Amino acid sequence: GHRGVDLAAVVGAEVSAPADGVVAFRGTVVDRPLLTIEHTGGLVTTLEPVRSTLVAGDVVTAGQALGVLDIGGHTAAGSLHLGVRLDGDYINPLLLFDDVPRAVLLPCCEAR
Repeated sequence: GHRGVDLAAVVGAEVSAPADGVVAFRGTVVDRPLLTIEHTGGLVTTLEPVRSTLVAGDVVTAGQALGVLDIGGHTAAGSLHLGVRLDGDYINPLLLFDDVPRAVLLPCCEAR
């Protein structure tokens, strides 16, 4: 499944660390380069497709350049996929970025 969000970006754009952490994995899975960072509090972030020279064990700080947006995987060219797990379970990454407005359900159909 597609767990996370796809954010508009430009292929070749610099991708920055969302928070302090340690690189847990950098490599290619199937056809996409990805980078996984472990953070404190049980959070794990995966960014893809990201081409990077970092290696597992490298310490990163919030805002630090991690690499550049590449192409591949299930995201459209020009999209950065951001997935976040908390204690092993996927969560909505947008909950970690400021206030997320509550979803409002709209009527789907006209009464006939």
